Amino acid sequence: MEARILRTINGLSDAEDKDGKLWLLRIKGKVLQSVKNEYNPLAVGDIVAFEPYSDSEGLITERLERRSMFSRWNMKGEMNQAICANMDQVMILISVKNPPFRMRFLDRALCSVSNCPVLIVANKIDLGIDDDVKEALSLYESIGYDVTYLSALSDSLAIREKLEGKVTAIVGQSGVGKSTLVNALTGSEQKTGRIVEKYDRGRHTTNHSILLRGNGLEIIDTPGVREIMVPFEEKRNVLSSFPELRDVECRFRGCLHQGEDGCRVPYLVSVGKISAERYESYLRILDSLDERRPLYERREKS
Repeated sequence: MEARILRTINGLSDAEDKDGKLWLLRIKGKVLQSVKNEYNPLAVGDIVAFEPYSDSEGLITERLERRSMFSRWNMKGEMNQAICANMDQVMILISVKNPPFRMRFLDRALCSVSNCPVLIVANKIDLGIDDDVKEALSLYESIGYDVTYLSALSDSLAIREKLEGKVTAIVGQSGVGKSTLVNALTGSEQKTGRIVEKYDRGRHTTNHSILLRGNGLEIIDTPGVREIMVPFEEKRNVLSSFPELRDVECRFRGCLHQGEDGCRVPYLVSVGKISAERYESYLRILDSLDERRPLYERREKS
């Protein structure tokens, strides 16, 4: 039998089969043999094969291939960690103010999406939008990203039509209003929290991913985070999230656009064809990959 994971905590997973029946599932033998070099074998949205051993419980024997994923680098485990899988799109929710807009966070979140479209949603516009934030967000629109502006407190309809008929994962920093928006969209009662004024950052109000349904929508709500370390082992994978760099043709094929001999990107940055801020963000992400221990050293440790 097969089922979709709705929530997974401490080795136990709530799942739903194709007939809508709910199951409580565990991994058979506590290890999925087909999953290697990943911090967690299962994430919300995963499709699994399982063997029932009662009317409502079963043992997971296999995780089916993922068609999309949002993941991050787990520093403790030194492995990629899936936050959710098999969604149709990812909404990256940002705040224009309180907490402040952070371009670096947005770029890293974009790098963490695999094989599905992205919606950038700017929340808290009722607080006003500074000119530098407007300029930054217009940059993302100019390179092809879908950007929507709203106030989750009063304007959730502005995004609803883009979510209908699709499974949408919502990710964002702590305090950007994610739970407030999810509640408004689905009618659920996820806990919300107040901004920690001393640090101008939010408290964590969702501590695990969960698939929620309501008002005709399917949403994967994910925990708020303060920082995201991008996944990947290979630097070339980062380019897919920087289309303005990916499409540049340099003198030599395979250029990573780090100022190599014959690289055109520094010139395009100097004449304003490519955003200096985005390019700096790209270089910092590549540097962060250099700081990780090589895979062979991590394998020796394990």
